[in-house]
Amino acid sequence: MTVPEFPTEHRYPEESQASNALVLGVVGILIQIVAPFALWMAMKELQAIEEGRRDPEGASTARTARVLGIIGTCLFAVGFIVVLLILGFGLPVPMN
Repeated sequence: MTVPEFPTEHRYPEESQASNALVLGVVGILIQIVAPFALWMAMKELQAIEEGRRDPEGASTARTARVLGIIGTCLFAVGFIVVLLILGFGLPVPMN
């Protein structure tokens, strides 16, 4: 009589990208141009987790990356608007 072999761990078809999104989120706080990419990557990761293609263990990391991506994207948008206002209205740029 043979004993059936059961997998010891559940494998998902795709590898988690949550940690990559988190790294981009942290970098996006300092260098805001990468923050939208962190947000995009985190949203894709959360969608893949909901669809069962990726390990749900990375959901909290992906959520954290999403929040950091949102904050970095907002900082980027504010900075972009400030630059447009300075260039558009010819405001003097402080040179300290």
